[in-house]
Amino acid sequence: MTRCKTVIISLSLGVALLWTVPAGAEPYIAGQVGAAFPQSLSNVQMSRIPTPTTPADTKSSDLALANSGVYGAKAGYYFESLRWLGIEGEVFQLSPNVKQQTVSETPPGGATTTTLKPGANLIVNTVVLNVVARAQFDQWEPYVGVGPAGFIAQLNMKYRELGREPLSISSGILGVNVEAGLRYRFLNHLAVFGEWKFNHARFRFDSPAHIDATYNVHFLVVGVGYHF
Repeated sequence: MTRCKTVIISLSLGVALLWTVPAGAEPYIAGQVGAAFPQSLSNVQMSRIPTPTTPADTKSSDLALANSGVYGAKAGYYFESLRWLGIEGEVFQLSPNVKQQTVSETPPGGATTTTLKPGANLIVNTVVLNVVARAQFDQWEPYVGVGPAGFIAQLNMKYRELGREPLSISSGILGVNVEAGLRYRFLNHLAVFGEWKFNHARFRFDSPAHIDATYNVHFLVVGVGYHF
């Protein structure tokens, strides 16, 4: 179901952008795949995890995340009057799961406890609107982009191993995306590209449990695009 939603969002985003392209602009669509290298979730605060007795504002040590594959789609265009400037929408999905690890927790005014915690499944769907700028050197096009990003994250905590039912909580939050890449136009309308990007956000998972954590992840992706 999550992958289906991602595909629908991708198609809708592409259609919406292309529908509004001014006459004479250079629209494009592209697919992308690659790898995500997340940093640990940091500045973690939690309550009601894994039981309702966890005090509010309990601070946790950083939570290590696993590397993940990533896939998605882009659609955008460069303006006719400013050929170096454009806008771009993209969507992509990754699964930077929380690793099984030893976690330290400190409640307000209380003593720190350290326990081995089971891992958790984490799925992050990201929707981005970038402002992009490029330079053109014959068939080569280096480019950079930056813009707001919306994150829809689903965290499934594996508490069945602890004699409790699994816990599923979600977060929808705004953050930021930055990117830099190099595109090669090997045919008039076809291009391949390689790209680095970075996402930052403050996740807020809530109901029935509550977790706040800072999310940072680097990406390396490759893709194929069609320029109209």
